[in-house]
Amino acid sequence: MSEQRRITSEDLALFAMQLLSKEETAEVAAYLAQSSDARKELAEIQGDLAIYAHTVDLHSPPAQVRERLMKQVAREKKTVPIDRPAAAETRAPEAAVRPGTIFTESGAIVPSYVTEEIAPKRGIASRVLPWAGWALAAGLAVTTGKFYHEREVMREAMRGAITAQASRLDQLTAEAAAARQVMDTMTDSSAMRVTLTKGKTAPAPQGRATYVASKGTLIFLASNLEPLQPGKTYELWLIPAAAGGSPMPAGMFRPDERGNASVIMPPLPKGVEAKAFGVTVEDEGAATAPPQPIILAGE
Repeated sequence: MSEQRRITSEDLALFAMQLLSKEETAEVAAYLAQSSDARKELAEIQGDLAIYAHTVDLHSPPAQVRERLMKQVAREKKTVPIDRPAAAETRAPEAAVRPGTIFTESGAIVPSYVTEEIAPKRGIASRVLPWAGWALAAGLAVTTGKFYHEREVMREAMRGAITAQASRLDQLTAEAAAARQVMDTMTDSSAMRVTLTKGKTAPAPQGRATYVASKGTLIFLASNLEPLQPGKTYELWLIPAAAGGSPMPAGMFRPDERGNASVIMPPLPKGVEAKAFGVTVEDEGAATAPPQPIILAGE
């Protein structure tokens, strides 16, 4: 038993244009009865053919072709019309007609030998015109097949673009969800925050100064400060930005048992632009200039 031939889109297009043989038409019809997808595709092809039929313009044949055809027709033998005699109003009785005599469509009686001589012969037009119809059908089939192929290519390209856009959208959605999760974790009030250090070494001392020059206001917060010996204290200094300006003391402070300390709103003049801030270790009491070394500095 031979394997059933696979029905392709080209077979459906030829089926829609009635260009298949009887056997092929029967095969496609049986396939259509079994496959709903094939019937749907055939409906689309028939719709495309209907649209394409409205877009085809009729063109006149070239002048040379028309002239050749007219010359060939002129060379054909013409049927000589034989007029019916005016006096004969009625057809002669059948019995009076000579054997071998026939009647023309106009009712005239013509001998058979005359009709044999003047009978029109099958000319080139009768042989060419049927083939011209098949040639037109074949050209339409080729053009329709190309149109159908181009449409399928465009559909595949559109499907690929839609798939790529959908994939990109999924990726952006996933990235947005991850960013939202990071933000929620960083702003969660119940989050545990831990500073990691190397081994058991103590974290380095650091200080943060917030200064408004136009108002002369200063807030200084320090952490991880080392404990001081008796009679010693830390002192904060403001280094002016103006050339030749002397450092200005901005307050003395001692850290607590955890190394934290602060200087809040020390008395400073307004309008002094700061170049930097520094912290030194001083003897208890006022100092006019920061000695060396400066243990903390920042600009």
